[in-house]
Amino acid sequence: MRRILLLLVCLLIAAGGGYWWFALRDPSAQQARGRRGPDAIPVLVAAAEQKDVPIYLDGLGTVQASAMVTIKPMVDGPLVEVNFREGQDVKVGDVLARIDPRPFQAALDQAAAKKRQDEANLANARIDLGRYQKLAATAYTSAQQADTQRALVAQLEAQVAQDQAQIDNARTQVSYTTITAPVDGRVGIRQIDAGNIVHASDAVPLTVITTLKPISVVFTLPQQSLPAVAAAMAAGTPEVLALPQASGASTARPVLDRGTLTVLDNVVDPATGTIKLKASFPNERLVLWPGAFVTVRLRVETRHGAVVVPPVAVQRGPRGPYVYLLNADDTVTRRPVTVSHEDQVAAVITEGVTPGDKVVVDGAARLTDNAKVNVLPSPTATPPSAAAAPGAQAPGVQAPGAQAPVPASSPAPVARGQRNRGNT
Repeated sequence: MRRILLLLVCLLIAAGGGYWWFALRDPSAQQARGRRGPDAIPVLVAAAEQKDVPIYLDGLGTVQASAMVTIKPMVDGPLVEVNFREGQDVKVGDVLARIDPRPFQAALDQAAAKKRQDEANLANARIDLGRYQKLAATAYTSAQQADTQRALVAQLEAQVAQDQAQIDNARTQVSYTTITAPVDGRVGIRQIDAGNIVHASDAVPLTVITTLKPISVVFTLPQQSLPAVAAAMAAGTPEVLALPQASGASTARPVLDRGTLTVLDNVVDPATGTIKLKASFPNERLVLWPGAFVTVRLRVETRHGAVVVPPVAVQRGPRGPYVYLLNADDTVTRRPVTVSHEDQVAAVITEGVTPGDKVVVDGAARLTDNAKVNVLPSPTATPPSAAAAPGAQAPGVQAPGAQAPVPASSPAPVARGQRNRGNT
């Protein structure tokens, strides 16, 4: 029995060895295996484009009212009127509230009466001075008496001037009883109701007025951006975009408002290494609100005629960035490139790629130099019939009533034929 088993094992080994020998030595089998070769790698490609690319710097900003005024009483007394509604828009000079003016009006009347009394005394003293001067000239009285009367006139003139100052002060106190809006803006929540006794020393204000048109946004950028920002301000007034705070690419968010850069702070914060900037926005639609956080995009320059590719096409390696270029024979070439600017939508290439070159944007992880590829159609490609449909929106034209999108410069992926579609 053991001999039979050993014989069967030997036969199996001999059969396997013979098959292996003939498979390696048979030329037809080797040719068939060479014809099959490795499978082509499926990829998506996009064409490098030449276009004008706006360069933006992104930062986090805080919306601030261009003017914020705390309305507080400046005199003590009962609050008899409140003439505004919470959330109301007011203009400069609009009456907001009134404090009982009667005590202050009485003080004004008293000061005015005191002035009239002193003016009467002054008039009499001036008449006496004229008489003494005539008598002194004819030696009917002494010169000393005339000089004393002249001093009395000067004293009464000073008293009248003091009375006028008292009148001005009392009139000012009366004006403080009528509280008016010092700026254009929107009234906040009312903190004190009519009927309360208010004091100039009260910590709680009557309300707060904020100016919303225009409005400001304060934001920060790294100090490395200082040369670009300074150059942009020297060349003109840089444009600033305000975007909502949300996840995802900033280029996919709607533009809340467009403004201009107004202030570049004169110091760099040594604790954070950032520079502070302020931009002004018209805020006609009131989409920016004081205290809100927004994403700010500052355009520092526009590069004309730049060669751009999608940022996903740029790979990083030990020797720097590179891309895979598609050849005419459906192979790829690894090409080192120089990237001068890269953001979420486009990478600006200064060396290594020319307009019209097709670069791999998906599937590059499996590629090597001279690898065989199978170019797949782009899943986002627009059918020609849809692009030519009647009433279709022209590229670059904003539909009426639509919010303006963030300028994007990313070239769209393109497909190369429909060949080898079975290798997906």
